[in-house]
Parts: sequence; C-alpha cells; structure tokens
Amino acid sequence: MSAARAIGLVLGLAADSVLGNPRRRPPVTAFRCVAGSGAAGIGAAGAVVAAGVLAERAGRGRPLVQAAATAVTTWAVVGAAGLATQGTKLARDLEEGRLEPARGTLSELDPRVADGLGMIALSRASVETLAENTSEVVVTPLLWGALVGVPGLLASRTISVLARRLAGHWAVDRLDEVVHLVPTRVAAALTVLAAPVVGGSAGGAWRAWRRDTIAHPSPNAGRVEAAFAGALEIRVGGRTVYPHGVVELPVLGVGRNPDAGHVTRAVELSRVVGWLAGAASVVVAVLVGARRRRR
Repeated sequence: MSAARAIGLVLGLAADSVLGNPRRRPPVTAFRCVAGSGAAGIGAAGAVVAAGVLAERAGRGRPLVQAAATAVTTWAVVGAAGLATQGTKLARDLEEGRLEPARGTLSELDPRVADGLGMIALSRASVETLAENTSEVVVTPLLWGALVGVPGLLASRTISVLARRLAGHWAVDRLDEVVHLVPTRVAAALTVLAAPVVGGSAGGAWRAWRRDTIAHPSPNAGRVEAAFAGALEIRVGGRTVYPHGVVELPVLGVGRNPDAGHVTRAVELSRVVGWLAGAASVVVAVLVGARRRRR
C-alpha cells in the first residue's frame, strides 16, 4: 500500500505539472467555498476531511483505488504549477515596470495590503509570498499526504484556507500552526539543499533560517522566507501592512533589497524545492508503509 500511495503522489504531481488547474473553477476554489466562514466553514471543512478518510479506507487492499484516489487528490490540492505561473507573471510585470498588475497578482497570493507598494516593496513581498506558498501549498500537503494519505492531503489544504479566511480565530490559528510546524522546517531545509541549483547560497540560506527567525512572533512564519532570502542573498521582512493593521516583522537575510530578477530566481527556487518535496514525500510514504508492515 505504501507503493500505491507513493505512486499516487507522483502521478498527482505530474498532473499538476502538465495540466495545472483548470482556469475555470479550479479545485482550490472549491476549498475556498467549503471553508466559508465561521462555524459553517469549520463544519464543512470537517466534512471534507471525513470524505478523505472514507476514500482512504476504500483503498485499503486495493492498490489501484488508493493510487488513483491519492493522485486525484494530490492534483486537486497541490498548487506548484499555479504558484509558478503567478510568480512568473509577477516577475515579468515587475521587470517591465507594470506595478498595478503586479499588485493585483500579489493580492491573489497574499493577504497583505498591496495598494501603494513600490518596486522594492513589491519585489520583497513577492519573494516572501513565493516562499510562504511553496511551504503552504506544495510541501505541507505532500508531507501530510505521505504520512496519512488522502485525509492528510485534504486536511492540510483545507486548514490552510480556513486559517486565511478566519484569520484571528484562536482555534483555527492554533490548528494551522500545528499542521505547519514540521512542514515549514522541512521546506526551509529543502531550500538550503536547493539553493545551489539556482546559483544561490546554501550557507546563506542556513544562516538566515537559523539566525533571523528567532525574533519572529510566529513558530512557523518566516522560516522559509528567511531561507529564501539567505539563498538569494537579499533582505526581506520588516514593516508589513495587513487589513487588520501594521505588523513590524524582523528583517530576514542580509544583503541588498530584492528586485525583479530576484523574484524570477525565487520562482526557480520554488520549483526546485517542490521537486525535492515530491521526492521526499515518496520516501516518507514508503518508510511509513514499511513500518506498518513490520507491526
């Protein structure tokens, strides 16, 4: 069964890479609709996860069913292709000085207030959101999918959407922190490994991750952003405006302010981290299956 799950993860990633998400009514839109708001959203999210549990049980003893269910769910929840597309659009608009379209694309990816951001601020925000989303929509679902299967894929993605739509809800925020506690650190470690592939600094990524996130108020946020900044030898973080107010975040990384070229490299770094996460998820799925067989 571990092999079936691993095969499903690989097929789902391949489908995301080749097909992406359909332009009309992509799967993530369904997650946003399910998340809704308030208690209704939480209840609907629970129903989605319960459906995932049933799908996983239906695949027990049926490798083809499990592989197919895992593949379809992976394609539905992993957003590597969409993130690369939007990141590339951001980089192109910034390179050509089209700030208003860049602000619009950034707003699709990140909850911060993009109005009024200039070239440097938009480049900084773009690198940050590419790093954060690499962890949130690629590494996290893949890791939970490898560990738990279809329920892990659905739960991790649904909780991420809920956390964004219900920002400030204590229970949802704590659950989101728990879900991302390990994946954010895995994503940061993979960024260290991936940095040389895009001409970045593995040492810089490691130092920024371990040094600059100590002062960050969140147990998860900032880890991958710091690793990206260190890899690209730039500075991110600092004053950030959200709809609920201004947040003074620690500066992550050392070096120059980012520009459009760094956004392009961040997209490349995101891709490589995604590939490594896919390989790691296959290994984890096989190890989990082997451990279960020994019991």
